Amino acid sequence: MLLTLPNAITALRLLGVPLFLYLLLGAEQDLAALAVLVVGGSTDWLDGWLARRLGQVSRIGELLDPVADRLYILATLLAFTAREIVPWPLTAALLARELVLLVALARLRRVGYGPLPVHYLGKTATFVLLAAFPALLLAGAVPATAGWADPLGWALAWWGLVLYWAAGVLYLAQAARLLRGLGARA
Repeated sequence: MLLTLPNAITALRLLGVPLFLYLLLGAEQDLAALAVLVVGGSTDWLDGWLARRLGQVSRIGELLDPVADRLYILATLLAFTAREIVPWPLTAALLARELVLLVALARLRRVGYGPLPVHYLGKTATFVLLAAFPALLLAGAVPATAGWADPLGWALAWWGLVLYWAAGVLYLAQAARLLRGLGARA
């Protein structure tokens, strides 16, 4: 099922990534970029909920949803780092996790496995990060909100980093079990 409402929402989320980057980095329209980021983050939950509710879960949706999540996180991190909204060590820590999992996925693909199924902890980490980023952007764009948005954004960002790595460890353990099982059968 390619043409479903949940897949259309995911496709719109993907289109939101370059729009967000343009608004934040090109036009420097932080509030408009914030709106795109909030819509992108909230529709991450909506597309999955609709897919399950409408019975429209599809393989393409299962593949595109995490791609959209990763693109939003990557684009936001790089843009926020460029604008000095977040420090490079946070960006490096999140990108290092992605690199580690990319190497694991490459190893799995070499032996015939596709991407691992998304784990609840991974979805939670993504949700927390996609909640942190708008709070951090809001704190900078609307100084009157900085007293609450900045600490909230940083608390979520650091918690999201911990959860992101914890989910990464679970994915690595799952990959290791698959590879060990393959070795035992060979």
